Amino acid sequence: MNNEKQRQQINGVEVTKEWVDGIPVIYAEPAEPQPERRLAIFLSGLGGKKEELVSYLSDIADRGFIALAFDLYQHGERGTAQDDVKARVFTNMRRYGWPVLGQTILDVERVIDWAVGNLEVVPQIRMGGISMGGDITICAAGIDSRIKRGAPIIATPDWLRPGMYDLFRPDRILDPGTPDRYASFFYEQFNPITHLERYANCPPLCLILGAEDNHIPPENAERFRSELAGLYPEAADRLVFHYVTGTPSNHMDIIARRNEWWEGLLDWWLI
Repeated sequence: MNNEKQRQQINGVEVTKEWVDGIPVIYAEPAEPQPERRLAIFLSGLGGKKEELVSYLSDIADRGFIALAFDLYQHGERGTAQDDVKARVFTNMRRYGWPVLGQTILDVERVIDWAVGNLEVVPQIRMGGISMGGDITICAAGIDSRIKRGAPIIATPDWLRPGMYDLFRPDRILDPGTPDRYASFFYEQFNPITHLERYANCPPLCLILGAEDNHIPPENAERFRSELAGLYPEAADRLVFHYVTGTPSNHMDIIARRNEWWEGLLDWWLI
């Protein structure tokens, strides 16, 4: 593992790569110096790699933020060529997916600590992500007060994922599987909807939801906001929902329709 800072060009975007306590990180910086060094973290979905996010990072950097991505636990450079993590997780979402979520949430803390200390960013972090990256964003927003604004995209605050259909066979309900004790630990520690008290002072979150998403149904986020409103009405008011409507607007369709929601989300998120 090379701990040296490396400059790279990925799909025409210049990024810097570093290793942070065994976590491979890439980040793009604004073209011009800014009055403050501000950080926005953006994470991929299940099976994704940090390099696939460079177009998002470029857009974020154009808004004056240091735009950072890292590989989720067991993903990208943290995985193996022999392991198709996406296929494996879908065989038992709870046993194999919950540890990916939980370990990556812990990694968010390490990366923010490192960025504040080494990139000299102000401790007022923006965070967002797609699908599982959005799930991680929602959770991190409840446990780290340095996160000031969040942008979860087609994500859920309920790790039980009721009503989840197969991503590859959208006509078939997906068996979520059974967790072992190791996986259950992460659920018990981090599942947002069973830790509503952590969101009493949560930052503003804008959730991009697919109106026809039956893999991550919008009802999961709506139920979270409804239950939060019963306990902390002002916190619930800080949750903003933007629905991508029409057909097709299932889970993967939302990513393909990025031009319909991304610029508006940036306007809201990066202020």
